[in-house]
Amino acid sequence: MKRFLLSAAALSLTAGMASADYTLTILHTNDFHARFEPISKYDGPCGAEDNTEGKCFGGTARLVTAIAEARGRTNNSILVDGGDQFQGTLFYTQYKGQMAAEMMNKLGYDGMTVGNHEFDDGPEVLAAFMAAVDFPVLMSNADVSAEPLLSSTLAKSTVIERGGEKIGLIGLTPEDTPELASPGDNVTFSEPVAAVQGEVDRLTAEGVNKIIVLSHSSYAVDQMVAANTTGVDVIVGGHSNTLLSNTNERAEGAYPTMVGETAIVQAYAYGKYLGELNVTFDDAGNVTEAKGEPILIDAAVTEDAETVARVAELAKPLEEIRNTVVAEAADALEGDRAVCRVQECTMGNMIADAMLARVADQGIDVALQNSGGIRASIDAGDVTKGEVLTVLPFQNTLSTFQVTGAVLVKALENGVSEIEEVAGRFPQVAGMTFTVDPAAEAGARVSDVMIGGAPVDMEKVYGVVSNNFVRKGGDGYAMFKDAANAYDFGPDVADVASEYLAANAPYTPVLEGRITIK
Repeated sequence: MKRFLLSAAALSLTAGMASADYTLTILHTNDFHARFEPISKYDGPCGAEDNTEGKCFGGTARLVTAIAEARGRTNNSILVDGGDQFQGTLFYTQYKGQMAAEMMNKLGYDGMTVGNHEFDDGPEVLAAFMAAVDFPVLMSNADVSAEPLLSSTLAKSTVIERGGEKIGLIGLTPEDTPELASPGDNVTFSEPVAAVQGEVDRLTAEGVNKIIVLSHSSYAVDQMVAANTTGVDVIVGGHSNTLLSNTNERAEGAYPTMVGETAIVQAYAYGKYLGELNVTFDDAGNVTEAKGEPILIDAAVTEDAETVARVAELAKPLEEIRNTVVAEAADALEGDRAVCRVQECTMGNMIADAMLARVADQGIDVALQNSGGIRASIDAGDVTKGEVLTVLPFQNTLSTFQVTGAVLVKALENGVSEIEEVAGRFPQVAGMTFTVDPAAEAGARVSDVMIGGAPVDMEKVYGVVSNNFVRKGGDGYAMFKDAANAYDFGPDVADVASEYLAANAPYTPVLEGRITIK
């Protein structure tokens, strides 16, 4: 009997300790951008043949499987999203937020924050999306009280229950959303720290001691928020498309990144990864352990057959969009790689002109498009959306940033450094001209750089527009990676080109001596 009493006491103590600790698995995505179909290694479309050969990533059908498997590894989990489900493929063009709502409901999300692209088509489309989803959509740092479409439905935070415990979720959106999207005049945004702290204090007063911020604000802002608030346990990020990992050499930081007692996570973008963070809380709601790793959604993850069929069904009307005539070309646009990768070409000029025209009112001086992103020519006559997408298939987005003249010249030197190899880094430009001597040593081939009709000033800061691949260092443009005031999440370059062609139809291709080859 005595031995039994001791064992019972020990069991009681163990049970008490177990009940004090609470473990939660946080599954998360961010910046999905309507990538319901599998994507290539370039984050663009991945054909059926490549998918069969195991060369594709992501897609909702794989996420269905990956999330189910992740839930099977734990008895206590939530699934949340860091914003920007909207925009990026023809699925969004066709269905706006309704396909995202259907697929997110199928995956069983527990909450998401509003991303800036959720406002691309105004409060109306966001409100319709919110009405269709089975989970809360949140945004703490904005006043929507004057917007009737959102005032009664878009909350700053919410409380969900899981495993017998209350969990506070707080949304966070870019403060400069009015400059990035179309929220309308009735929504006003505020700085993130005070907004988050206000909701943390309110939730804490209600007895909630486990608090997760769903933040579409960038890795840098998330770290700033973590450093300047108290009571935030986890920040699930987005907006900067940051890969955090403890094993991937391309990661920008650890998974999770700890700032004080706050664990910060983000899982790149486009459904290529599923974040999986395991967090243990003590009975006071303090994080005692946070560990995990994003899961690569590659061919090793089986596609859910039912979801494959549904996505294929929803893709059928897109063929009509792809065949839609968007403009007329007065003459053929030359996009052949053998031409565009060694000299000025008409397709390169059109794309660079289109990019510059789109942001000309933003203090941008020059445009630069890597020729590797130009994949086809267009014949004279009617131009279809499908043809434009064939030329620009990578779903790269418009990027604006600032660099000095010296950095810009260095970028041009990079662009022509492999001209003899017909490399894709060769630059097509607008707003500037330059001369290339292919016989000179790489790094010393560019001369006579003119911007706006004046010689380049090496110390002056110029505004540049390119695509997000180049801005982030692709094709050797590493000198742009740390550029000032960089914004990589503009519209799809293909959409920009389509709209430019339409606005100038019938479009007449031009060669203007922008690039002189000695």
